[in-house]
Amino acid sequence: MSFPLRFLVLSMVALALLAGAEEAPLTLRGPLEQGAVVFGKTVPGARVRQDGEAVPVSPEGDFVIGFSREAPSRSILEVVLPDGTRLVRKLSIAKRNYRIQRIDGLPPAKVTPRKKRDLERIRRDVAMVRKARSRLDARTDYVKGFRWPAKGPITGVYGSQRILNGKPRRPHYGVDIAGPVGTPVRAPADGIVTLAVPDMFYSGGTLIMDHGHGLSSTFLHLSRILVKVGERVKQGQVVAEMGATGRVTGSHLDWRMNLRGKRVDPQTVVGPMEFDKTEKNR
Repeated sequence: MSFPLRFLVLSMVALALLAGAEEAPLTLRGPLEQGAVVFGKTVPGARVRQDGEAVPVSPEGDFVIGFSREAPSRSILEVVLPDGTRLVRKLSIAKRNYRIQRIDGLPPAKVTPRKKRDLERIRRDVAMVRKARSRLDARTDYVKGFRWPAKGPITGVYGSQRILNGKPRRPHYGVDIAGPVGTPVRAPADGIVTLAVPDMFYSGGTLIMDHGHGLSSTFLHLSRILVKVGERVKQGQVVAEMGATGRVTGSHLDWRMNLRGKRVDPQTVVGPMEFDKTEKNR
């Protein structure tokens, strides 16, 4: 499904659910498709489960759910209201067609690492990232919405199958935004920094911020990180600079999102990228 069409579907889903809000105190905002993030609202005090798993709900009734890259066609959303009323929604999840992206010219050691010290470093990196993404706060910074962390040509998209130096590798789980080294990277939403490492094996300069309820943003290949772990950041704040560190062929930002163990698509939480006149003329 194309990007503009996806957001048309998003709007239609939201309107349809809002139209029935009087009958069912539950609204969803977001595309019902593989890889998507969907924001929900129910009555205060309600409990929510998705496919049998408990979903954090704020005192105001806000929650967020998502679907993995290969999510099945049906997801069951269950809401139990304070009075015991049980609402069940069988969500039909649209299948996406993913691109195949070929990238050549990468250092062989970055595609198939063999040295013991590199493999040990990769394991340490993975453990640090897993820990940073495991935070589950009651905060709901995501409720205010998201903006693009940087602007530029999109050179890679979520879900694409990667062929690196002619060898099939894992799918890409972020959106790549090209730009010169030093381009400012801004917080897409309020959050708390949970990881700030200047040089990881694959991802180079890596920054992770938590937006509450297990939803986090990760920024890869940074040339400079301007915030520290534990720091509270505001939407639009410059938190890093774009770079060409780690496994790359050029300067860009790789923006990823994770939701309670699911790799989700950042493009499903933002609208089309818009440029002002100054940005267009650069």
